[in-house]
Amino acid sequence: MSTSALARAAIVPLMATVLLTFASVRSLAADDAPDGETQPAATAAAAETSPASSVSSAEAEQPAAEADSEAKSAITTQELAYAIDNMILFIAAVLVLFMQAGFAMVEAGFNASKNSVNILFKNAMDVCVGVLLFWLIGYGLMYPGDFNGWLGFAGFGVSEEAPAAAAGNLNPQVDWLFQVAFAATAATIVSGAVAGRMKFGAYMVYTMVLTGLIYPISGSWKWGSGWLDKMGFYDFAGSIVVHAVGGFAGLAGAIVLGPRIGRYGEDGKPQAMPGHSLPLATLGVFILWIGWYGFNPGSQLAFAGAANTNATVLIAANTTIAAALGGIAATGLSWALFGKPDLTMALNGILAGLVGITANCDSVTNVEAIIIGAVAGVLVVVGIIALDKLRIDDPVGAFPVHGLCGVWGGIATGIFGGHPLGAQIVGSLVIPAWSFVTMLGLFVALRSVGFLRVSPEDEARGLDLSEHGMQAYAA
Repeated sequence: MSTSALARAAIVPLMATVLLTFASVRSLAADDAPDGETQPAATAAAAETSPASSVSSAEAEQPAAEADSEAKSAITTQELAYAIDNMILFIAAVLVLFMQAGFAMVEAGFNASKNSVNILFKNAMDVCVGVLLFWLIGYGLMYPGDFNGWLGFAGFGVSEEAPAAAAGNLNPQVDWLFQVAFAATAATIVSGAVAGRMKFGAYMVYTMVLTGLIYPISGSWKWGSGWLDKMGFYDFAGSIVVHAVGGFAGLAGAIVLGPRIGRYGEDGKPQAMPGHSLPLATLGVFILWIGWYGFNPGSQLAFAGAANTNATVLIAANTTIAAALGGIAATGLSWALFGKPDLTMALNGILAGLVGITANCDSVTNVEAIIIGAVAGVLVVVGIIALDKLRIDDPVGAFPVHGLCGVWGGIATGIFGGHPLGAQIVGSLVIPAWSFVTMLGLFVALRSVGFLRVSPEDEARGLDLSEHGMQAYAA
């Protein structure tokens, strides 16, 4: 190509660019002209008669129409707040559901390997059965609307009708998803307390009754605006409503079942029956700790805005502090009592701190969270020792962690959280008593018909083979 051809090739696009720029500047200048300013007569006449100018006017109207359409379809502040609240609650629900994996690992690790399949199966069925029954009747019992404060029923299933898109409004579907994860947590606590000697079929009966009836009925007394709520009882995320219900149900099961074969000698002294995998148990505790950030901060239920954000991060910080202090206190006390630091006590101390702070994590300061967590860490060690003195076999410490420390969390809410202490004491006694008495009756009934405990031969063989015909680990 010649030099002149190259020059022409370069100049043509340059001139086109200059002309387009000039046209854009003139258009902007016209748009910026003050209202009422008129064009020169010649220019106005040309605009009226020139076909090109009429095309330009039509083209100018298109961006305005598009801008108007975008304005109509733009997300409003209320819609954005609605989306934030509901999607964060969905994520929190997933975290709480993930806690089932933590429970499964803790319970399996603290027990003999010959019972691992049985424990994992029970944890899986707690979720599956709980989802069905809590969708069918549990949610309607727990949130009955206007009722007498003791027992009500809003109907079967869960509404699929979305509310108005506004801050603080929750879609019933995501609210149910969050609440069913709590119901599964209450049920699966018992799995560890009865491990190694309960028939799988009997456990299925228990989990259906707890998730479908017992848990939602007592839950309605507080979270369904029932009689305890009107009294002033406060339980932010479930030290009593969730954990104490599961813990005291587990205590009832452990009492009625009796101890595992060989757990106590003829002199009544406890015999060590170590779990088969402390690494699994440790992993499970860390999974539970992480899941607790769905449990406690998720219970804020509204997250958009500065006030909700500040409340959520305080809850998360208090949760972390109490867990850490529970682990430290349990380690220190068990070390002093037994002469060596005990990992199982430390792990249960972490969980104890988490349970103790759950009722009050939004109502206390960081310093108060330190105290609540430390007391919970001491209580769990004392509780485990007390059960052994009473010859009540709880293989994973479910009652000391969830029952005893759940009650502590409810009472601590009155001591440190500024809520009426009298109401806290009443609620912290009545709900656990409801769970214990009803579950005691159920377990006694199952035992009376020979449907509760496996035979001594099956127990010695292991529930994996005797109940399920499979093994967790290859020989």
